[in-house]
Amino acid sequence: MRGLLVAIGFLTRIPVPAAVFGDADARIRSLPWYPLVGLLLGGLLYALAWAIHGWPPLLSAAVILAAWVALTGALHLDGLADSADAWVGGIGDRARTLAIMKDPNCGPIGVVALVLTLLLKFAALASAPAWPGLLLAPLLARAALVAAFVFVPYVRAGGLGEGLAGSSRAVNAVVLVLVAVGCVLAGLRGAASLLVAILLFTLWRRACLQRLGGMTGDTCGALAELTEAAVLIAAAVA
Repeated sequence: MRGLLVAIGFLTRIPVPAAVFGDADARIRSLPWYPLVGLLLGGLLYALAWAIHGWPPLLSAAVILAAWVALTGALHLDGLADSADAWVGGIGDRARTLAIMKDPNCGPIGVVALVLTLLLKFAALASAPAWPGLLLAPLLARAALVAAFVFVPYVRAGGLGEGLAGSSRAVNAVVLVLVAVGCVLAGLRGAASLLVAILLFTLWRRACLQRLGGMTGDTCGALAELTEAAVLIAAAVA
């Protein structure tokens, strides 16, 4: 359970005992809990959507999106911006791409990526019922992070995600299977969202391997944000 607390504390702004972060084993064991934390986020957002049911759709979508960003502390949005800047500014060079990712400043490409991603999320939220997109998007985004550590090497020495590379592949594989089964049981929108998430992960993995030979924490953040946006869109149009 300490692994679950670490996952909650890292992926959200929900308070947890600070002592759990000093447990190295708990940090490693936190990875399989990521999808459950995504489901927790989705549940909180769905409860909010239910509470403000009947509000104008645009206002409701804006409030839900603002709560979404607040609950996660914009953790993955930061990775998206850094990755966008690095991918364009790195001009195909691995070392330059990694160096730009470490720069704390956000360039114009990063700003554009943030605006477009948030705009797509907002439009999808305003265009479709809360079920099942609000539950599936956070769930599949964090399941994608688990898949990343199973199928892609971590290349940033000393990075935040370095310790997670030692997480049990067998346990993580079981978690991914359970998530996939749950999505299929959710019906057409669930199956469509799962397929979209798998396709996006495949493209992301290929790009990371070609440019970097693996992934970093920033590229994982980009994966999470893009998966959320894609799943919301899929749920809206399915």
